[in-house]
Amino acid sequence: MDWPIKNNLMRVVKILDVKSENPYVKTIFFKDEICLTAEPGQFIMVWIPGVDEIPLSISSVYEDGSSSVTVAAVGEATKALTSMKPGDLIGVRGPFGRGFRINGGRSLVVGGGTGMAPLMLLINRLIKENSDVTVVNGADTKDKIVFLDRLEDLSKVGKIRVYFTTEDGSYGFRGLTVDLAERIIRSEEVNVLYACGPERMIKRLYCLAKTFSIYMQASLERYMRCAMGICGSCAIGKYRVCKDGPVFMMEELREIEDYLGLVKYNERGEKIPV
Repeated sequence: MDWPIKNNLMRVVKILDVKSENPYVKTIFFKDEICLTAEPGQFIMVWIPGVDEIPLSISSVYEDGSSSVTVAAVGEATKALTSMKPGDLIGVRGPFGRGFRINGGRSLVVGGGTGMAPLMLLINRLIKENSDVTVVNGADTKDKIVFLDRLEDLSKVGKIRVYFTTEDGSYGFRGLTVDLAERIIRSEEVNVLYACGPERMIKRLYCLAKTFSIYMQASLERYMRCAMGICGSCAIGKYRVCKDGPVFMMEELREIEDYLGLVKYNERGEKIPV
């Protein structure tokens, strides 16, 4: 995908607000004019001063000019970012990559964990397009569900149908997102399947999509250094996730199905299990 070179220029922005989504995940709000142009599924590179630069999906864009990223505190950089306060400064580059394409018909949106971050922006866009939207949001336990209140509010006013899954049964359906998604696919018409989350989840959803002839779009995650397709650290098959994705269409998923859910490259360029 081609993008204006200005997107790659680092902009320093001030954190406006920090919202806890659950005990492990926070949403960081800031204002940046270029981020307002982001499509659902695109990502930015966020620089945490003195620590590192990391890729994060844009989780919201608002009419007041603010945008957000939603991040789990799992490593040095993400822990540093989630400990920052309103008024602190971060750097942003992007948006980069290709986002989701809005298709007509009935949409099934499936997210696992923080994979809901780019899907939240997608859901809001689908609502604006008056799409028929069903959401499946999964986590290990209730206290790890992301955007629970926000999705339930949208459901209460009839804008979406939402189902939650937890592996321990602490909230909603007990089991995996894929199990519930399969029930939905078998019981009602689904025209397009959007997904983001653990890659093994995406692989199983892809197999379902093939079996039931459903068009699928999936956002993949890989280790990214440059965000411009130069370093190759995010390669999957013949594609580079940062430049050719991170959202891949059904026809491209077919081309890389032998790689999905199996191996990826780490920060040292070594192949490791997904």
